[in-house]
Amino acid sequence: MEAQQFHAFRKRLGRTQKELACLLGTSVKAVQAYEQGWRPVPIHVERYLVLLLVLKNRRTAVPRPCWEVVKCDDRVRRTCPVWELGAGDMCWLVGGTRCGGARAATWRQKMVLCRSCRVLRQALGEVPGWNPS
Repeated sequence: MEAQQFHAFRKRLGRTQKELACLLGTSVKAVQAYEQGWRPVPIHVERYLVLLLVLKNRRTAVPRPCWEVVKCDDRVRRTCPVWELGAGDMCWLVGGTRCGGARAATWRQKMVLCRSCRVLRQALGEVPGWNPS
């Protein structure tokens, strides 16, 4: 996650730097450093930030399971941990998913797929700077 994306997420959440630091369990200085690009946004912070925005948007949108949105075939669905857990609206958060029939090896590789996926994009709504890479 780039600095401008981090900033856009904070603005969409309607939080000050201090309020976001409290939500993330970090310092205001860390939030400032992420927004200025002085420090890279750690993966765990990115996950949590995405989760917070998805939860905020969930109040106005009824999520559909990912396997319905992307029309996974039964073979892929049965081997996907998201289907086993019944967490089809949170597929972007769970590792080892079978998106496109294959598993992403790392969180960063997964996010490349998820950023262009309708499931996460619908869950987030429009966030400036959050484009497929």
